Amino acid sequence: MTTHVIGDTAVLTGRSLRHITRSLDTIITTAITPVAIMLLFVFVFGGAIDTGSVPYVDYLLPGILLITVASGVAYTSARLFTDLQGGIFERFQSMPIARSAVLWSHVLTSVVANLTSVVVVIAVALLMGFRSGANVLQWLAVAGILTLFTLALTWLAVIAGLSAKTMDGAGAFAYPLIFLPFISSAFVPTETMPGPVRFFAEYQPVTSIVDALRDLLAGRPASSDIWIALAWCVGILLIGYVVSMVIYRRKFR
Repeated sequence: MTTHVIGDTAVLTGRSLRHITRSLDTIITTAITPVAIMLLFVFVFGGAIDTGSVPYVDYLLPGILLITVASGVAYTSARLFTDLQGGIFERFQSMPIARSAVLWSHVLTSVVANLTSVVVVIAVALLMGFRSGANVLQWLAVAGILTLFTLALTWLAVIAGLSAKTMDGAGAFAYPLIFLPFISSAFVPTETMPGPVRFFAEYQPVTSIVDALRDLLAGRPASSDIWIALAWCVGILLIGYVVSMVIYRRKFR
């Protein structure tokens, strides 16, 4: 049974990835908004923001990477909605295919596409002066956290794709996710914020994830933020997966 699920998922993921490679503009578009925000903040606002001895592009990059992922998962939701409206899911239901493989193919395609966009953004950051003191293990930890974060947000995108009534509704769920890093430690230190805003910023998930990534990219020893970040990612992932499967089974009993 497990082999059957893995095989079906691999075949359907290959199908989804072929669609992505035929429209590379999706990956480029996903990277454009975060790159534009990074250029704006580094070259326009960066001089007015005090991050101590840390270059602002180094300080900013972790938050930009999260925005990149949040922008990209909107396309996953839209692709899922398009498949639903096109009757592809009903066609798959009539075939001897593992039911969960259909959703997992969209999720894995999202991970590949979004991590590709992340690599593009990091490349631009390097051109802008970003430098990392991370060793190989720390870079692997960064990749692991970003992959887990992408999986978590993608399962939220699956919920939106399965529940939306229109294409606009399928993609609109990502707007709050893109906005969330702005009220965190991603752009400015939280201690500069007024009381209620600072409280929210310090205890929402983005701040712990950004702080963990910032420490790792700088080559500093990981603090407790990394465990808080992993807990948030795993928690969101589990909730997103369970709710997605419940909605999916109700739609296709």
